[in-house]
Amino acid sequence: MSIATKKELGRQRILDAAREVFAEQGLEGASLRAIAARAGYTPAALYFHFDSREAIYAELLRASLADLTAAIAAAARGPDAFRQGALALFDFYAARPQELALGLYLGPGGPAPRGLGQGVDPELNALLLAALAPIREAAATAAPEPDALVAEIFAQAVGLLVLSETRRLRLFGLPARGLMQRLLERMPC
Repeated sequence: MSIATKKELGRQRILDAAREVFAEQGLEGASLRAIAARAGYTPAALYFHFDSREAIYAELLRASLADLTAAIAAAARGPDAFRQGALALFDFYAARPQELALGLYLGPGGPAPRGLGQGVDPELNALLLAALAPIREAAATAAPEPDALVAEIFAQAVGLLVLSETRRLRLFGLPARGLMQRLLERMPC
């Protein structure tokens, strides 16, 4: 096995361990020591791959957003591109609730205005907007305010997913995806 391959495997091992630790403890509660222990490394060994826990978190977000971008781009095609793209957004996070929590910086402390710093936040926000671009492009053909429409779809999808994940939608006996589809049927696109 080459040195580059070993390094990449080590990096992936750290990311897999970090994903679990962040899911359990959130960004604020996670420590490099806990990530290193889960990965089977010493904390000092992590610095060969990442310079901070925020850098690890950012790398996980980048990977998640790349996957989201691919999912939306593959779905948002043809005459129903807006709805198909919006459902791809919903389905992506419905199948990966931990990635939604990661993207929203949700942890044991609940929702809070967090970020990873001025050097990283704009980049990650740009990646999210790029992922949503096919939905926006489809909305631009039929809606006077495509940015507002995309923000509304994003907010509705996230809200429904959070309510579904916390089982609050059981109060109404309605499935989250069905509600998302009903919302999209009322959209101008």
